[in-house]
Amino acid sequence: MSLHNVAVSSFDDQIDDLFQQPLSEFTRARNALVKTVRGADATRVRTLAKPSVVAWAANQVYWRARGVYERLMKSGERLRKAQIAALTGKSADLREANDAHRRAVAEAVKEAERFADTGSHPPLDALMRTFEALSLAKEPPAAPGRLSKELRPAGFEALAGVTPSAPAQSATQKRESAAQARKREAEERQRAADEKKRAAALKKAEAAVARARQKMLAAQEALRRTREG
Repeated sequence: MSLHNVAVSSFDDQIDDLFQQPLSEFTRARNALVKTVRGADATRVRTLAKPSVVAWAANQVYWRARGVYERLMKSGERLRKAQIAALTGKSADLREANDAHRRAVAEAVKEAERFADTGSHPPLDALMRTFEALSLAKEPPAAPGRLSKELRPAGFEALAGVTPSAPAQSATQKRESAAQARKREAEERQRAADEKKRAAALKKAEAAVARARQKMLAAQEALRRTREG
């Protein structure tokens, strides 16, 4: 390993150590670290935001309960793959993947609550949302163990680019669909026939009215001539 790589690794290790400090010590430790580095490294450290109570507790699961964290991330990946498979019409045990993920989230929340700083009480629902979002994210929102704020699940936009396929129809559904289509066609034909009949009847009535009008005008003209004669 080159001296440059050793230096980079050492600097990253220092940042990792910073996120493992008690939350109440974060700012002091960050300011102390700034004084030991220069240039871009100093700017990078100076701009590191102090984690929220929820983010700090979630980070500690990565640093202090790695097995729990890895189970969470693997269960999230399985659930995401199952969701994508279901959307694209492939076979997937979505219920089992969802149950396993829910158990992993609950385990991570329990650990985070146990690691919470003395006097701090991260809301359980916020921890749950953060672990759900973290484990289901298409791209990690931050380096592992370095969250600065709580997260929210992205929802279906997290599956952007996945084109849902139409669900396969059973033989019974296909027969029902065909019967419904024939029924709609018959109804359309009947409506067209009824409309044609109404149009013919209206035309006939208009012709009758026109003939009656002509007769009335002829009678009026005959009456006028009789009176004049």
